[in-house]
Amino acid sequence: MISFLRGAVLHAGLDSVVLDVGGVGFSVAVTPEVARRARAGEELALHTHLIVREDALSLFGFATRAELDVFGILLGVSGVGPKSALGVLGAMSIDQIAEAVQLEDDKPFRKVSGIGPKTAKLIAVQLQGKLAPPQAAPAASPAGIAADVLAQVTQAVAGLGWPERVASEAVAAAAESASEADRASMQALLRLTLAALGPANGGARV
Repeated sequence: MISFLRGAVLHAGLDSVVLDVGGVGFSVAVTPEVARRARAGEELALHTHLIVREDALSLFGFATRAELDVFGILLGVSGVGPKSALGVLGAMSIDQIAEAVQLEDDKPFRKVSGIGPKTAKLIAVQLQGKLAPPQAAPAASPAGIAADVLAQVTQAVAGLGWPERVASEAVAAAAESASEADRASMQALLRLTLAALGPANGGARV
């Protein structure tokens, strides 16, 4: 089982990337968000799931382990194949999926290409108790920091490969603990955030 890949991006399409791992090119199906952030020549790390069939070996990749886990859970739902499961994760965040399941609301799943009303209902019902509850909304912006500064730092962190929600929470946490001088500097706040995240958390190269 190929469960993780790290390598230089050879090509990025709309929903796939090709990674050069030790001189071997691996084609990996990914969400549109991951594909948009992939840049040729830059390093990318993906948590992967290998689907083995008689006529093909297919890799599906995710920015975080949590997304990979939810992908596996979705595959356990009757009628949900790997492309549909990837479609759900491309259209909804993990918290949005968890919230819809918690409310037994199948409407968000119906909007995903390839998922009909019956399958959408099965997802909402069969995932009960299998997902962590949705996280609470991030706390209000720390006093003394302009909203546009927080937004710019969050965008910069997300651009390095971390999911936007993870980036937003990390920036807010760094801002809370930052000194007055560091709060006034976007670059200082970015440096503090990256130091807290560490190079391995998002699979990004910092």
